[in-house]
Order: sequence, then C-alpha cells, then structure tokens
Amino acid sequence: LGKHEVTQAQWEQVTGNNPSNFKAADRPVENVSWNDVVEFCKKLTENEKKAGRVPQGMSYQLPTEAQWEYACRAGTSTMYSWGNGINATLTNYPLSGLGQTRDVGQYLANPWGFFDMHGNVWEWTADWYQAAYPTGNPVLNPTGPASGSERVLRGGAWGVVGTSLRSAARISNNPVVRGNGRGFRVALQQQ
Repeated sequence: LGKHEVTQAQWEQVTGNNPSNFKAADRPVENVSWNDVVEFCKKLTENEKKAGRVPQGMSYQLPTEAQWEYACRAGTSTMYSWGNGINATLTNYPLSGLGQTRDVGQYLANPWGFFDMHGNVWEWTADWYQAAYPTGNPVLNPTGPASGSERVLRGGAWGVVGTSLRSAARISNNPVVRGNGRGFRVALQQQ
C-alpha cells in the first residue's frame, strides 16, 4: 500500500493532466472519480511493467475496504490510529484551519508508517458499498458485494468533522462522482 495518497505530480506523470482544485505538486490529487482512478492504476501498471519495476502477475489497484482499514488501524483498536481523541495537529480537517488539502506526509505517520490515513482527502477503495461488514463468525479480509451502484471511500477529508475521520468511518458515492475531497492511494497486488 502506498505510504501516501497519490500526489498531483504522480498523477500528472501518468496521465498528463491535473484535475485538482487545490493545485500543488505534493498535495494529493483530488477531483477524481473511482472510474478515473481505475484507469490511472491500469496506466501506472503498464508504465511500471515496461520499466521493469512491477513483478510478473502484480498490478497497481485500489485496496479493498478491509485492507484500507487494516492499514489505517495499524494494530490499534482506538477511534484513530493515535488514540480516541481528534487532534488538529495530527490530521488535516476543519479545525486544522487550512480549509483545503495539504501536502502529503505533513502529519505523523501511523504506527506502520502510513501517512494521512485520517483527513486530507477521502480515499476510494475497490469495494462496492454495503451497509456493513458481514456479521456472525469473524471474517478475515472481507470483500464488498459483487455489484452495486456506489463505491466505498474511507479516511475523511479536509472539510469534514472529526468523527468522520475515525478508522471505521466510511461513505459511499457513485463511481463517476468527482470532488475536491476525493483522492486515493494505490496498492500493489496480485492480478
């Protein structure tokens, strides 16, 4: 999993354009739909395979919702990877005072070295939305339903309240929706 959200510079290198509202090379790319992100992952995989940097049978993809939450929690069981209280010095959200995205990696990483899992931009995941994870016996690495009308986003964003940044918080949107609070990070996974 990428230790940061994909930046505008990375997006431009692959696609040749920058759809972001808050322009800066090291800020997360935003204003991208789930469909845009899937195309980016395909192009990135092609480019990196040509350069010999992606092992056979692997590709860049969006993480599943469960993979994203596992990385966000980083072995913790608290509301946020740092504890149970929201703190404007640890994440970019309204009380931070910026009112827009911020360069990736400006806040402390979680215990596993992932930056900006809480705040900055909502992150698209691979899964279709369902109301909740399966119940009953514990499920290892659950995946969403096989189809649906909306995809899951995780992590909260610069413009949402602190409780929406919790490790367990989630929203959904139609895969064609774009917005200045929507970005992503990539995962290198088996095809």
